[in-house]
Amino acid sequence: MPTIRRRLITIPALFLLWMLAVATLPATLTVLTLVGVLRRRRFVLVRMLLFVLVYSSLELVGLIGALFAGRSEARLYALQEWWACTLFSVACRLLSLRVDIQGEGSVTPGPILLFLRHASLADALLPAVAVTRPEGIQLRYVLKKELLVDPCLDVVGNRLPNHFVDRARPTPADLEAIATLAKDLGPQQGVIIYPEGTRFQPAKRARVLDKMKDSVHFERASRLCHTLPPRLGGLSALLDAAPDVDVVFCSHAGFEGFATFRDLISGDMVGRTLHIRFWRVPARDVPRDVDARTVFLYEQWQRVDDVVRTFVDEDRPSQFVQVDASAVA
Repeated sequence: MPTIRRRLITIPALFLLWMLAVATLPATLTVLTLVGVLRRRRFVLVRMLLFVLVYSSLELVGLIGALFAGRSEARLYALQEWWACTLFSVACRLLSLRVDIQGEGSVTPGPILLFLRHASLADALLPAVAVTRPEGIQLRYVLKKELLVDPCLDVVGNRLPNHFVDRARPTPADLEAIATLAKDLGPQQGVIIYPEGTRFQPAKRARVLDKMKDSVHFERASRLCHTLPPRLGGLSALLDAAPDVDVVFCSHAGFEGFATFRDLISGDMVGRTLHIRFWRVPARDVPRDVDARTVFLYEQWQRVDDVVRTFVDEDRPSQFVQVDASAVA
C-alpha cells in the first residue's frame, strides 16, 4: 500500500482509538473491574485496558515528537528510544514483570550485528531497552512490513536507516537494502535482524520443518524446539557487507505470553520473569566460507534454543543478574 494512503488510514484510526478509550474509560474500567473480580485472574483485562490507553497516548505523543524532530537522526533516535523504553516500562509495571539480563556487556563496543530471537510482540522494544539506552548503541532495524500499520514505527522508522521487508516475498532488492544497513557502521552503531523472520509458534515450526524435509539442514533444524530455523538470506547479506564487525546473539524466555492478544488476556503474563541473555562472537571467528558459515549459524542458533529450553522446559532457578523494571524507564 502506498505510504500516503496507508497513513491516511492508520493515523486517523489511532486518533479514534485514543478518543474511544478516553471517552469510555470510566464505564469500561468499572465493567472490567467487576469481570476481574469474577474471573479471579488478577484483573488482567483492567491491566490491558490501561495498557491500550497508554499505548495509544504514546503513539500520539510520538507522532507529535516526530514533527519537531524533523529529519534530525539524533532527535529521531532519542524519540525512538524514549517511546520504546517508556512503553516497555509501562508493560512491566502493569503486568508486574521482572527483567533478568545476563551478558549485557557483550553488546559493546560497537559496531555490532545483533541477531535476536523472535517470539513476541514485545521483541521490537527489547533492543532499545537492553542495548540502546544502557549502552548507547544506535541500531538500524530489519523489520517486517506488517509493522508499518503502527503509525510511530511507520513515520519515525522510515526516517531512520531501517528496512521494512516483505517476509513472504523477499526480493534481491531487499537483500541489497539489508546489506546497505551494515555498511559504514560507526563505533556506536549496529544492525539488528530477527533471523527467524516471524514469531515462533509450534504450528509454524511444524510447517517450516515440513518444507525442509529434503534440505541438508533438516537434521539441524529439527533439533530446534523453541525457535524456528534461521533464514540465511538476510544474515548472509549482513555478514558479507560487514565481515569485520562482531556478531551479538540474543536469546530470551518469558516473552511468549506477548505473542498474541489471546495470550495477553489470559493473565499468564502477570508476575512473570523475563530472561534475556547476550553473547558475542568476534568477527574473526565467523567463517567466510558459505557452508562453514551456515553450520556456524545453526550452532549459534542451537545455543539460542538451549537458553530458552533452560527456562521453559527445565524451569531452573534464574542465574541472571536481576534488573529492576524501573531501570528501563
